[in-house]
Amino acid sequence: MADEFVSSSPVLASSCPACGSEIAPSLLSCPSCRRLVHSTRLKELADAAEASEQDGEPTAALASWREAIALLPPETRQYAAIAGRIARLGRQVEAGPAPARPAPASQADPNQSTGSARWSGGAVSGVIATLALAVWKLKFLAVMLLTKGKILLLGLTKASTFFSMFAMVGVYWTIFGGWLALGLVLSIYIHEMGHVVALMRYGVHASAPLFVPGLGAFIRLKQALIDPKQDARVGLAGPIWGMGAALVCAAIYGLTHQPIWAALAQLGGFINLFNLLPFWQLDGGRAFHSLNRSQRWLAVASLAAAWALTDQWLLTLLMLVGAYEAAFGKPSDEPDAPILGQYAALALVLSALSVMPVPLPR
Repeated sequence: MADEFVSSSPVLASSCPACGSEIAPSLLSCPSCRRLVHSTRLKELADAAEASEQDGEPTAALASWREAIALLPPETRQYAAIAGRIARLGRQVEAGPAPARPAPASQADPNQSTGSARWSGGAVSGVIATLALAVWKLKFLAVMLLTKGKILLLGLTKASTFFSMFAMVGVYWTIFGGWLALGLVLSIYIHEMGHVVALMRYGVHASAPLFVPGLGAFIRLKQALIDPKQDARVGLAGPIWGMGAALVCAAIYGLTHQPIWAALAQLGGFINLFNLLPFWQLDGGRAFHSLNRSQRWLAVASLAAAWALTDQWLLTLLMLVGAYEAAFGKPSDEPDAPILGQYAALALVLSALSVMPVPLPR
């Protein structure tokens, strides 16, 4: 996924209402009296966020706080306070709807983030959760298409998504043939919608996917993800959804023995594995931003283990880039064991799918 951040801030005032000083369009506070330019709008957004929190709607609260933080200078105390609330609400969203009687884990110390769990607990649970999610998708994807298909169909209601997908299918048709081209583009679409759904959970406004033949697809973020843990979870949501689609194709192949499904499973595994490359704006790069240095080396070790089991050559590239990031990249100040576990599980499952044998059609 290649994300393009687009400012959604409104046009700023040309003069300060308090002291009358002229204010440049890019400034968020008056250079003379330091008064916040959008103080009235900030109060409205804060009231809306507080109301959403009281109503038990963390996603709506996140959307309001994200709009508010975009109107604040990063060096202000208000910015830091809202960033903390965004992080807390993000953990609440990840935990799911609050039960009637919260489990002890949901009452955790706010200073102990989900990433501060030990490797023996959090990371292993991340592996199990990711594998369980893959199995769940095998069973539930068909039901979701029938009962909650509007989520996957959401992007297709946008003309830019539909016509760019159509163009991409046409380009790939000449290379792979009709059905393989259609299946490949749909698998990429499912990957991107994984990002979109995760962004929606965190209250981030984003565009529907736009497809570019030869480069894949991207979505435009209208608000920045300032929390690296949330960014990592949005990043890995794409490969998780893509892995689910590839596993469905593998299961259908097991039932029908039609080579097209094996080819789609293999391509889906390869494309999503490539996105785990810990570099730049790729999904793996977003995951690495949330890992501390020791966890980055553990991620590289998990890639090595997956390579030993599957002999997938692409893993050597991921290991080289991962080792560079572990040795020289700027690590996170806090660990994130669930993301480490998800990354390791994705590397293993996707590499296995990507080397799945495809029988030649008779």
